[in-house]
Amino acid sequence: MLLLGIDLGTSSVKVSVVDAQTRQVVASASYPDEENPILTPQPGFAEQQPERWWACLEAALGRAHATGRYDPQAIGAVGIAYQMHGLVVLDAAGRVLRPAIIWCDSRAIPYGEAAFGQIGPERALAHLLNSPGNFTAAKLAWVKDNEPDIFEKIDKIMLPGDYFAYRLTGQLTTSASALSEGIFWDFKQNKVSGDVLQAFGFSPGLLPTVQPLFSIHGTLSEAVARQLGLRAGIPVSYKAGDQPNNALSLNVFEPGEVAATAGTSGVIYAVTDQIAYDPQSRVNTFVHVNHATDAARLGILLCINGTGSLYRWMRQQLGGGLSYAAMNTAAASAPVGSGGVVALPFGNGAERVLNNRDIGAVWQGIDFNSHTLGHLLRAGLEGVACSLRYGLEIMTGIGTPASVIRAGHANLFLSEVFCEAFVNLTGTPLERYDTDGAKGAALGAGIGAGVFATPKEAFGGLKRLDVREPDPARQAAYEQVYERWRHALFRVL
Repeated sequence: MLLLGIDLGTSSVKVSVVDAQTRQVVASASYPDEENPILTPQPGFAEQQPERWWACLEAALGRAHATGRYDPQAIGAVGIAYQMHGLVVLDAAGRVLRPAIIWCDSRAIPYGEAAFGQIGPERALAHLLNSPGNFTAAKLAWVKDNEPDIFEKIDKIMLPGDYFAYRLTGQLTTSASALSEGIFWDFKQNKVSGDVLQAFGFSPGLLPTVQPLFSIHGTLSEAVARQLGLRAGIPVSYKAGDQPNNALSLNVFEPGEVAATAGTSGVIYAVTDQIAYDPQSRVNTFVHVNHATDAARLGILLCINGTGSLYRWMRQQLGGGLSYAAMNTAAASAPVGSGGVVALPFGNGAERVLNNRDIGAVWQGIDFNSHTLGHLLRAGLEGVACSLRYGLEIMTGIGTPASVIRAGHANLFLSEVFCEAFVNLTGTPLERYDTDGAKGAALGAGIGAGVFATPKEAFGGLKRLDVREPDPARQAAYEQVYERWRHALFRVL
């Protein structure tokens, strides 16, 4: 039996076909080759077209089929990972009413702050474990206030992965995990938050049916199966946000286990069995994929918006056509500390870790007579690592320290400069694994469809590639890098 994983990212859609028996990837493909655009009709806005996502899925799956490495009719279940916190709105006929407002959009902050005050900070944190902030519920409040004609036509709202599952199956479902990332979930009452619905004036009928994350969310329709070259009737049996799914793909299920990514955004995600939250909501608590009422599994998530997006911008504006591999080589030519150049990588919308402030990216200390492209590139990588260290200190302060961090061998974790900076700045060993979100989604589909009895069975063959340890001889130099970076940050704040 084969399993299909779909990873709906900000930059592209990736698919992987996995052999359920060997747990190995048979074929993978993504689309487009260059990053999908983010629409910015006004400063601070960030939108994408759901139809564009769907076209990318068709193209990526067509590329995978074209490899000839498998029989598409042997695919028996589908899993979906997706960019978190987005808002897709449908009318009663299932038509998309406006572009999706995606995770890095900043427009809804005042709405989340107002709801936080209306609910009451103490009650909101006790029940939601977060401020409504800039999450999906607040985005919908912005639509209600600024686009009332569209709001009146909304029949259902959903996260991006819920939308993909709907397009595949025609069924409207969601999960506690998805609702928690939208700040619709009451952790104390284990149900949709009445406080949030009341504060924003939403009808509960706007939300899809809530069901377990690992369950049958519908089966492929005849028309969609023909369109995608798949077999009708196969189930969509798993869907999760990209960061809980990344943790799943790294076999991070139990308290004390920690996962990281550094794609478009950078994330550290720690699993806990304790009710834990940051009173300032600089890091956020969501329902993890294996959460149960009698065995709590929550994910504490630190997100830095501008990580891979910073490196992409540098490639486009400064790289002169260099590949990412060539950029990594150039960065390695500069010394630790980048010759005094400091980069604050906060140019991709309001940052939760900065109390929802949008300070923009900042460069400091550039000397036209001595600094090269290598210094700028290294400063960018060190700046990302410093921002993750800054957020990890907040996580440690609420009782979720990291003794080891797991990451896939992808994106910025392909850079030796970044890996060295990351382990020495955080003081934490880094384990890199041969996995990614699309493979994790495929194996998640196997769990949901009953192919695997437990997550442990699904991920028993996960291959660790290497371990990077902090180097005591270099940590002092990196501590100076961090102090210089913090000084630059606090000058801006």
